[in-house]
Amino acid sequence: MATTFSALMDDFRSNVAQNRDAFFAIAKKNPHAAYQKVNELALFVGSRHGVNLQLHFPVPSKISDVDSYGMENIGIVVDKWRKQFPVPREQIKKKAEEMLAGAKAQDAYMYEGKEGVKVVMPDGRLEILPGSIHLWCRADESVRKYADWLMENVYFTGSG
Repeated sequence: MATTFSALMDDFRSNVAQNRDAFFAIAKKNPHAAYQKVNELALFVGSRHGVNLQLHFPVPSKISDVDSYGMENIGIVVDKWRKQFPVPREQIKKKAEEMLAGAKAQDAYMYEGKEGVKVVMPDGRLEILPGSIHLWCRADESVRKYADWLMENVYFTGSG
């Protein structure tokens, strides 16, 4: 089932909003339990879209920032076994630099026959692999549009 990044994140954010008070209470009492719960929700929502959705908290204190859930530090695995992009890697890099202000795209994670692209931006980075994307940045409107383009042209192309 094909999905867009925006649809996935809107669905996830809607679920967080419905459970906002509970997440705040859990995060205040037990940040580890909040981490577990938000990632259970992410797995559930991701499964409805045919992906494995994960939230990461490189700064542990961000677990208490419930309003940022689904806005940053997001991992989406579509096919963990895919090693090659279904489109030329140069196209992925070119599109990143076109769509993301100040972005620099480069080859990365190129080992054991695998491909990858790292997009470094002024406020973070994207790690793009043939079967997954990891957003180590805030998912603002331009990041969302680029991630939508990736979902349509890289992850859900009908080829594998």
